[in-house]
Amino acid sequence: MDGKRYRLTINGFPVEAEFPRREMEQAIDPLIDALLALRGRLSRRAVAFLAGPPGAGKSTLAEVLCARAAERQADARVQTLGLDGFHYPNAYLNETYRTIDGARTRLRDVKGRPETFDVRHFAETLARARTENGVVWPRYDRTTHDVDARGAAVTGDVLLVEGNWLLLDAPGWNEARTLCDCTIALRAPEPVLRKRLLARKMRGGLSRAEAETWYARVDGPNVARFENGGVPADYNLMYTENTLKICRRCV
Repeated sequence: MDGKRYRLTINGFPVEAEFPRREMEQAIDPLIDALLALRGRLSRRAVAFLAGPPGAGKSTLAEVLCARAAERQADARVQTLGLDGFHYPNAYLNETYRTIDGARTRLRDVKGRPETFDVRHFAETLARARTENGVVWPRYDRTTHDVDARGAAVTGDVLLVEGNWLLLDAPGWNEARTLCDCTIALRAPEPVLRKRLLARKMRGGLSRAEAETWYARVDGPNVARFENGGVPADYNLMYTENTLKICRRCV
């Protein structure tokens, strides 16, 4: 392959990501240029949101952008931060019920929906992280399937936050987006997402049947909600004929 290969650890699992030269030149490097230019115009840390449906590859892309920026010896360091650390803890999700789609539903049974995130805590932490040192960003542990408040220190010059609901047009999420300087959307065809999400659930211990049930109840509706309930992004990355392409303000 004439391009770049990255060996990464994503959510505790080894991942190998390959990008042909054309994708590096037409998608990855232009995004890095935009992020670095953004930081150069600000007197504080720059914040970019990378949003996409579950299974789109947001975590992998974010880590590749960080690695590529470091390879280029950029003056500003890009740091990736996940939204998933702002899930409510399982203890809360187990005991809390909401009316969802007309039915009284335990939040643990629909974990991953917007209602299962503490968006206020997310916005408060992000507001501090833009200007303060010593802020700790919580992480999501996919081995315990719960949040870990210990997280990681925010030290980057460009904070690349990735998550499903960063473009959601809804109270709380709209307010959080005012703290962001640039938005990026990552999309992939629904069959690709379904295949990835079933594999993820089975890797986490579910049977095929259980994974299919979870997709029908949670992941599938979340994919549709991302497409139908979001605001436009500044940049869009799309898998078209197995190629990653970038464009501005297009869907």
